[in-house]
Amino acid sequence: AEEYQPPIWKSYLYQLQQEAPRPKRIICPGEVENRPKYYGREFHGIISREQADELLGGVEGAYILRESQRQPGCYTLALRFGNQTLNYRLFYDGKHFVGEKRFESIHDLVTDGLITLYIETKASEYISKMTTNPIYEHIGYATLLREKVSRRLSRSKNESRKTSVANEEHTAVEKISSLVRRAALTHNDNHFNYEKTHNFKVHTFRGPHWCEYCANFMWGLIAQGVRCSDCGLNVHKQCSKHVPNDCQPDLKRIKKVYCCDLTTLVKAHNTQRPMVVDICIREIEARGLKSEGLYRVSGFTEHIEDVKMAFDRDGEKADISANIYPDINIITGALKLYFRDLPIPVITYDTYPKFIEAAKISNADERLEAVHEVLMLLPPAHYETLRYLMIHLKKVTLNEKDNFMNAENLGIVFGPTLMRSPEDSTLTTLQDMRYQKLIVQILIENEDVLF
Repeated sequence: AEEYQPPIWKSYLYQLQQEAPRPKRIICPGEVENRPKYYGREFHGIISREQADELLGGVEGAYILRESQRQPGCYTLALRFGNQTLNYRLFYDGKHFVGEKRFESIHDLVTDGLITLYIETKASEYISKMTTNPIYEHIGYATLLREKVSRRLSRSKNESRKTSVANEEHTAVEKISSLVRRAALTHNDNHFNYEKTHNFKVHTFRGPHWCEYCANFMWGLIAQGVRCSDCGLNVHKQCSKHVPNDCQPDLKRIKKVYCCDLTTLVKAHNTQRPMVVDICIREIEARGLKSEGLYRVSGFTEHIEDVKMAFDRDGEKADISANIYPDINIITGALKLYFRDLPIPVITYDTYPKFIEAAKISNADERLEAVHEVLMLLPPAHYETLRYLMIHLKKVTLNEKDNFMNAENLGIVFGPTLMRSPEDSTLTTLQDMRYQKLIVQILIENEDVLF
């Protein structure tokens, strides 16, 4: 029980892939006129289905390419599988395809097709039940791994032993899957447990890979499954629909601070809010609250871009002190740019129409209640960021006699910065501007009640 126990990967589908028929190219004995340059000698020209069937000779995995008799210029893959000839319309756009997957060669396309046909024929019921008993929710071995490494380190007697164990620890941690890392982070009391969906994208795995949700083999030559680009979780496409919204982003995969999804960034850095917001606001409150036209006056664009690059490069270690950037408007500009660059605004696209509708309510008390209700719909990381920003902007308004910035002025500045219409329409944006301003003004003036 003290030793790290990896999950038991299920080998049935891997064995089936090994048993799948191999492609057998039937070569045309003569030279075919007008053969497309991207096809080889498996192309037999214009022949009928019956002729193709005869050429395949009943050999499992045998294939040819032919041009359609009824539709010249259209090409068909004739493939022998399951004691019958299957015909597929064949396309080429730089790569070969009959469905979603695109292949460099016809041979790879046929190989992948035979694997898929064989597995789906032999194991259709098994595949349909893959998600019913996942390993995903029963991973407790991450803590065991770390405890094991710690015990080994504590037993070390000399420096050379320490070095070798440290190397072993590094190797072990490198080898553990994203699933293990997720389990370890789940048990970390300091982790801010914001819910985050996985960012799955179709992925081609080199070498055998198993699904980290159902523990079954991911079959095929290419695009065997999907990988979360934020945490690295590898699962079948069908399993991805069942994975909980518990993505724990890996800092190694987060390339930038600006233009990164807000929830992804805070989970990767294990913070309540984006560090850009905390650091910039801290700097502004330390030396800029009385600055005239705070947030309204722009800093030099080049210097703002320098701050952005510093955060992207150095993260929380970025130096934005007065020694480097004496003009506070550069820091306010960098903070506004961070909010503008978010792929999903602080006030999300989903809640945007509801905020606009709330702003249109004429009765002040009902309007305030409506705004509060919509605030509750924001994702937790967005809500916390907005709350912190509004507390800060309230402090800015308390210095209005020096900076000349009241809640209405700040609403004009931050309305379009924090809110963007999901409709990419200039007319909609212009129509909504006064409501955007009003929403931010209400949030600042009533931050103690609303949050």
